Amino acid sequence: MNEATFTFRVDENLKSEFANAAKAHDRTGAQLLRDFMRSYIKDQQEAAQYDAWLQDKVQRSRASADAGKLIPAAEVEAQFAARRARTRQHIAHSK
Repeated sequence: MNEATFTFRVDENLKSEFANAAKAHDRTGAQLLRDFMRSYIKDQQEAAQYDAWLQDKVQRSRASADAGKLIPAAEVEAQFAARRARTRQHIAHSK
């Protein structure tokens, strides 16, 4: 693994408190910063994957709507009204 040095300025109190907090958990500040960097990269990759999935989903939905494959609003409302009624009934019976 090629290693590089990452240098940045930080308030002395923040650095001291961070080092003490890391030491309290048997870690070094460098270990925690590397963990943070890996976690941040992973979060950004997951967010990008989700955004790509969502954009694809929206595009497919638009294409479906453009092709006339739509469900009337009244039908959707009726389906969810029935679903809400079943849920309420289930809750009432489980008390």
